Amino acid sequence: MIIENDLFDQNWRTRAKADQVWYVVLKWTFCFAIGIITGVVGFLINLAVENVAGFKHAAVSSLMDSTSYWTAFWVFAGANLALLLLASAITASVSPAAGGSGIPEVKAYLNGVDAPNIFSLKTLAVKVIGNIAAVSSSLHVGKAGPMVHTGACIAAIFGQGGSRRYGLTWRWLRYFKNDRDRRDLVTIGAGAGVSAAFRAPVGGVLFALESLSSWWRSALIWRSFFTTAVVAVVLRLFVELCGSGRCGLFGKGGLIMYDVSTLFEDLMTYHLKDIPIVVLIGVIGAVLGAFYNFLMMQVLRVYSVVNERGRAHKLLLAAAVSVLTSCCVFGMPWFAPCRPCPVAGPNGACGSLNKFRRFHCPPDHYNDLASLMLNINDDAIRNLYATGTNDVYHRGSMLAFFVASYALGVLSYGVVAPSGLFVPIILTGATYGRLVAMLLGRHSGLDHGLVAILGSASFLGGTLRMTVSVCVIIVELTNNLLLLPLVMLVLLISKTVADSFNASIYDLIVRLKGLPYLDGHAEPYMRQLSVGDVVVGPLRSFNGVEKVGHIMHVLRTTGHHAFPVIDEPPFSTAPVLYGLVLRAHLLVLLRKREFLPAQERYPKEYSIAARFEAQDFDKRGSGKQDTVDGVELSPEEMGMYVDLHPFTNASPYTVVETMSLAKALILFREVGLRHLLVVPKACDRSPVVGILTRHDFMPEHILGLHPVLLGGKWKRLRWHKAAVAKYFRDLIVRLANCG
Repeated sequence: MIIENDLFDQNWRTRAKADQVWYVVLKWTFCFAIGIITGVVGFLINLAVENVAGFKHAAVSSLMDSTSYWTAFWVFAGANLALLLLASAITASVSPAAGGSGIPEVKAYLNGVDAPNIFSLKTLAVKVIGNIAAVSSSLHVGKAGPMVHTGACIAAIFGQGGSRRYGLTWRWLRYFKNDRDRRDLVTIGAGAGVSAAFRAPVGGVLFALESLSSWWRSALIWRSFFTTAVVAVVLRLFVELCGSGRCGLFGKGGLIMYDVSTLFEDLMTYHLKDIPIVVLIGVIGAVLGAFYNFLMMQVLRVYSVVNERGRAHKLLLAAAVSVLTSCCVFGMPWFAPCRPCPVAGPNGACGSLNKFRRFHCPPDHYNDLASLMLNINDDAIRNLYATGTNDVYHRGSMLAFFVASYALGVLSYGVVAPSGLFVPIILTGATYGRLVAMLLGRHSGLDHGLVAILGSASFLGGTLRMTVSVCVIIVELTNNLLLLPLVMLVLLISKTVADSFNASIYDLIVRLKGLPYLDGHAEPYMRQLSVGDVVVGPLRSFNGVEKVGHIMHVLRTTGHHAFPVIDEPPFSTAPVLYGLVLRAHLLVLLRKREFLPAQERYPKEYSIAARFEAQDFDKRGSGKQDTVDGVELSPEEMGMYVDLHPFTNASPYTVVETMSLAKALILFREVGLRHLLVVPKACDRSPVVGILTRHDFMPEHILGLHPVLLGGKWKRLRWHKAAVAKYFRDLIVRLANCG
């Protein structure tokens, strides 16, 4: 929201045409820089993961070939434990805000929730290093979510004028130190992160639009698309530079591109008779995805209790999950049968190490389960998506890998380390799709690789609840437009069915973290209430010319971030609302000590521009706030006055107290407000009834004030969408209770 006061008006009037042109040029320059840096960081993360994990897997395979089985296990488990403890230690010690995927925090920030330190330079460094270590540790996590957070951090650092602590700031970076421009940059950076994670520029723009952004302007589409295109070009450049093997093991698996546009175009065909199978995949994927969300919430609640006990418990939890993962990944392939190589390779190997692993099998044989489990997730997905491989995997191995992938995905995310959900969900869905194709056998003419892609789409729709962006990302990932109609159908079905059970995984995590996120729709009970029904007091306000001591007292005794400014006689004939002044601006005035000896307005010759600069009132970095404790005034100064008129937003958004709460919520969210003044219906009352913040729109607050709504008809109407949905939901609850 733009603060329209006298200082703001003077600042814009004094700006020359060159300043406005420079502002526009900087917008596009920042987009270009964000794209370059995000592309480079995305490449370095992939380079590090493929080399660290590739070296580890190559060492384990070498030891297995020499029958040093126990040594191979201890090397595998020890390396995994060391890498995960490194990621958890730096996250817990340096920047706890870097834990998890970061997408819920970015989503909440773009909704108006400014959590502390989520976009700091320290968080960015921990996010990159920790994610490399966590993904390389064979933990069932991915790089996509952290890359979204990484891109948002890079953009936010530009938007907050760099980092003053580390001396990385310049005057020309301060143009964007306001809510709107910073929010736009974070949105662009998040889309660039998706593009860097999947090499999907269009999917990145749509992901930011569909899943992250609460406010979207048409100008953002151009700038976001330009940034993601820059990311794609940078990644392509680095991939070509590493094509000749100059980047170690990088390039052996590729950069998150599961190209299925093979020579076997007939394997990508489908017919009308295959539609029922596609529908079945969508429905089952929705149920599995909803149950996945339910289980993850239970696990995350348990992990939260453990993590709250201190840093040592966080590391112990990470160590326990790492040991369990290593035992599962290394132990399960021993029960899988050895299968003869489709095509014999040199030294008794079956071609590429990333595709076939011998494990304990004799020469010219491979272990299909080890080929999936003892691999980075990207290579495992590539193997599952491969066409013309219907006979490569055994049903038992595929079932075992699906159960392990499903369970490890639920157990791995809550560890205190940078970790993503997107890639593990794609992998689990691909396994589920392959398994369905195997079980159908001759009843389906679809290639198993094609069904694996549809399985990923259905599971993504069932967990993340995104349609358009996921559809485009999958098409860009697989490089095959022939899949588009089937992927669209699967996503629509899976999202529709899964919405009957619970919310998307990111929305559930946002609620679990206690972030006050405002949904895009109003609950039915909000139409039964007016804004006056939820406003609670007491209201603290200031006069147009206020005593310094009173301002200090109010700031010390309250945590409010904005206060109404009311003009009273002799400055007006009757009490009238002049505007809204921010807490941060009051602290600037107190530090500047521009006080008056008497209760009067600044004289006409008083020049605001000569004593204040617009930069003095710029918004600080994400989560950073000035405090009143740093303001020290003498007793004489406490008895003086300050004129608030030049620094007060004279045109705040207001609503009448009889407006429905649902209507006020839409206004509050769509405009991107932080404060909404409530004015009385009658003229003979105080000019302000109260102030609405996002806290006043939270269900916990509303239902706490009006508990009678808990048993109202709105709740039954909300859940009884369909009888079928009710039966499925009851089935999931019974299964959970039995477990």
